[in-house]
Amino acid sequence: MKRNSMIGGDDFKSGQTKMKFVLQDLLVRAGIKATSIVSYNHLGNNDGMNMSAPQTFRYMEISKSNVVDDMVASNAILYEPGEPPDHVMVIKYVPYVGDSKRAMDEYTSEIFMGGQSTIVLHNTCDDSLLDAPIILNLVLLAELSTRIQLKAVGEGCFFLSLMGKFHSFHPVATILSYLTKAHLVIKRLFGPHEANFKTFQHSMDA
Repeated sequence: MKRNSMIGGDDFKSGQTKMKFVLQDLLVRAGIKATSIVSYNHLGNNDGMNMSAPQTFRYMEISKSNVVDDMVASNAILYEPGEPPDHVMVIKYVPYVGDSKRAMDEYTSEIFMGGQSTIVLHNTCDDSLLDAPIILNLVLLAELSTRIQLKAVGEGCFFLSLMGKFHSFHPVATILSYLTKAHLVIKRLFGPHEANFKTFQHSMDA
């Protein structure tokens, strides 16, 4: 931050995480209460080896749990305080499969008259080929955002020292959070997407 370098996040939103955002948003908007979410991954590249390490796995567990916490917080009618769904995640390192990432998810929800509905997903993909375009898009977005300056308007501005003055984006760039996982920004997928669209739309209109 001293050098004003942009910080987008600490991991990519690529396969399973992005699916979590989409599916959980769909369930909550439909008024369907997910009560159990179980995710399993195995892959054999360096990412798989690193993620299977206890310390790294713990971070991933917290990161993906934040997605679930955001879903719970978004609907106080479906979820009462202290009533999160069961959430279990497993990541295994299997060298033989190499860059081929295998992901399986199971979502169990409560439905009418005490019934249950279970959605099961299976995804196989080349992990590096999912991430490479995200890296390119991050570079393009970061470079483009350096050209944009903004200023706060109104008496209720939180950053009073910046009110009326043009300035660059904060180094913790929420504009990049559509592509990366970052604990300080909106966890849902579509919120950052809409924010980015409006940012660039107003920049073009200015």
